[in-house]
Amino acid sequence: MSNTLKPQDVLVLLKLAVIREPMWTYAGLAGDLGMSVSEAHAAVKRLVAAQLVFADSRTVFHGNAVEFLVHGVRYAFPGGWGSQAVGLPTAYAAPPLNKSILPGTALPPVWASGLGTAPGIALTPLYRSVPEAAHRDSELYELLALVDALRIGKARERKLAAEFIRERMYLAKGKVVA
Repeated sequence: MSNTLKPQDVLVLLKLAVIREPMWTYAGLAGDLGMSVSEAHAAVKRLVAAQLVFADSRTVFHGNAVEFLVHGVRYAFPGGWGSQAVGLPTAYAAPPLNKSILPGTALPPVWASGLGTAPGIALTPLYRSVPEAAHRDSELYELLALVDALRIGKARERKLAAEFIRERMYLAKGKVVA
């Protein structure tokens, strides 16, 4: 198995940061994220190898995770644009950034999905099940939208997203360790 991170590993990392059950299962994690149990297990193994998750407790290694998200994710997994679509708002168009950044005249980024009704320009999500996972978990939705702002945003959007990521990762239900 390759230890190279995959985009879905970021989805798993963010879910682990907000998960409330101290004794979570791979089946539960996979179900929440719309992936197979083997995909979830492989993602956690890669996250451990990348020193983003502790092997023994399967909790997020806060400092490394924040550093990777803020400084590395946009280079490792840059955003890809599609055509006009309807879906769930993301990046600056979604909470929490949509309260700090006024919308411009251009169509906002969305994850094309029948779960949303916002018109916009399709942004390829990190993983195919991101819209469904975000729809089920508002905390995860915010983190995913913030990561998208880091992936595709302008300097101000990235700065605000980085601040929100740091704040949310530090406060993530006691699951994050320094």
